[in-house]
Amino acid sequence: MATRPSWLMRNHKLLEKNSYILLIGILIVVAVGGIIEIVPLFYLKNTIEKVEGMRPYTPLELAGQNIYVREGCSVCHSQMIRPLRDEVERYGHYSLAAESMYDHPFLWGSKRTGPDLARVGGKYSDDWQKQHLIDPRSLVPESIMPPYAFLDDRSLDLSTIQSQMKTLKLEGVPYTDSMIARAIDDAHAQAGEDYDVEALRRDYSMAAGRDNTVNVREFDAVRGAPSELDALISYLQVLGTMVDFSTYEAEDLSNQR
Repeated sequence: MATRPSWLMRNHKLLEKNSYILLIGILIVVAVGGIIEIVPLFYLKNTIEKVEGMRPYTPLELAGQNIYVREGCSVCHSQMIRPLRDEVERYGHYSLAAESMYDHPFLWGSKRTGPDLARVGGKYSDDWQKQHLIDPRSLVPESIMPPYAFLDDRSLDLSTIQSQMKTLKLEGVPYTDSMIARAIDDAHAQAGEDYDVEALRRDYSMAAGRDNTVNVREFDAVRGAPSELDALISYLQVLGTMVDFSTYEAEDLSNQR
């Protein structure tokens, strides 16, 4: 027994011959699909699973991220390791959503002229990073990266760092009033100057949920006020170091067995 064709099958010529009706139909379908996908998100308190160890960037690291964005580093370097075997073997554990939860803007990237930097923190020494930024080809002869020697000569401008932290706080980044008030002093303290290092470490350790999560030293190997090179190296050296991935690797192995 033949079944009666649907209304769409019987009237498809009406849609095919009338572009306005077809456009209205497309808009209705897209709107319904969008509502189905978006509305449930309003009922979730958080779409990102919290991970122990994640903390907001310190003022010095945040200033370094600003320089990273300003110089267009994200154009050639991604910060997202895909869950593919060759990527995990080369760069380490695939990226977690929580690792970018305090990034405004996020710097996942979509192109790799240079290697991914999501796990670059601690992979090389400060001296290596400094030399690589000043003269990339002295360490990697085939590199096409431009030199950034001028960063070593520029004093770090911290005049807007407190305003930026206040704005990020409105975005949900857990900066406290004391973190914002001490932002400039904290930047000098992290760069190895004689400021209150314990207060810096205490605040950011509490935010991370574990102790001593802040690197404190003269990143550019020069005593004195922080340079732009100081800030950029401090940012690079923290990438991928906040989360203890040995725990995740152990969980992944147990799930495979």
